[in-house]
Amino acid sequence: MAGQDWLIDERGTCTAQTHLHPEPPPQPYRLYRFLTDVEDILVRVESDRQRLKLICPLVRTLIENSPWLAWSVSLPDPETGWSVSMLYDEPDFPLTVQMVAWAGGTVSPIHNHGTWGIVALLAGQEKNRFWRRSLTNPNHIEAAGDLTFFPGDLITFLPDAIHQVEALGDEPTISFNLYGETNYQQRFRFDPQQGTANLF
Repeated sequence: MAGQDWLIDERGTCTAQTHLHPEPPPQPYRLYRFLTDVEDILVRVESDRQRLKLICPLVRTLIENSPWLAWSVSLPDPETGWSVSMLYDEPDFPLTVQMVAWAGGTVSPIHNHGTWGIVALLAGQEKNRFWRRSLTNPNHIEAAGDLTFFPGDLITFLPDAIHQVEALGDEPTISFNLYGETNYQQRFRFDPQQGTANLF
């Protein structure tokens, strides 16, 4: 699946990244092999930026060789407008793997994740609005731009990146989401009108 790799940083800057093409897997590239390969990167590489660059080709290899991922997502909840299907979450292991579906028109709260993350868009269109903390008051945020992503795009986030997701169109937006170990004391929901940042 062709697409662009993007990096969102703590200043709300969205930068196109050099697209590293994945190597064809020598055998079926299963989820357990993917998790082991990602863990190996986390052990030997400390920089989140470098980790994301190295993990992106593994994500592409997995989604291009795992059609079952498309069947692993639940339809969006009619009340919330979204659903999360957990593929992997193990205590004391620094990775969470999810399939996420957003109903068209659904808009998320403005939030960060308190960890690095990769979102691989598999279906639909997703508009992301980016924000940055004010230099004078860290609870206040300022708009920093927006970009619409399409199937095949990989959106990578540094831990302090702040964004808001809007699913576009009539069909659900479906994504494969990979997150590192969340620091829940650093994960916030932001309200730009009130100038508040509350634990999410």
